[in-house]
Amino acid sequence: MRLLLNIIWLLFGGLWLALGYVFFGVIACLLIVTIPAGVASFRMASYALWPFGRTVVERSRPGSAGAAGAAVMNVVWFLVAGLWLALGHITTAAAQAVTIVGLPLAVANVKMIPVTCFPFGKEIVSSDRAGAYAEGYTVRL
Repeated sequence: MRLLLNIIWLLFGGLWLALGYVFFGVIACLLIVTIPAGVASFRMASYALWPFGRTVVERSRPGSAGAAGAAVMNVVWFLVAGLWLALGHITTAAAQAVTIVGLPLAVANVKMIPVTCFPFGKEIVSSDRAGAYAEGYTVRL
């Protein structure tokens, strides 16, 4: 079922969303300071291309090392690209929700908005491994 949903997703919006992430990733890589945002954007492009069977988990616990840097980068990312990519997800979700077949795709689009707006401090993992990751085990992709 995941394969079928991913193929439908790819044809009806996933490719265009992934290209949007790649575009903002290239823009972010123009400056040395924003290269981490570019890397995060490329990571999210892969998720936007083939989302079913994967999930987003928190990378670090609040108060841990790197949390402040992730917060600053999330604010910068949201102002530069996150808002525009989130609008793309909302627009695509509205178009997909018109049909019954598109409803699961629209739900997936809406679920991607939080990681689109604030990607730092999050990691995309296989849905099968998300439970082990939440329990604190090391997950190798």
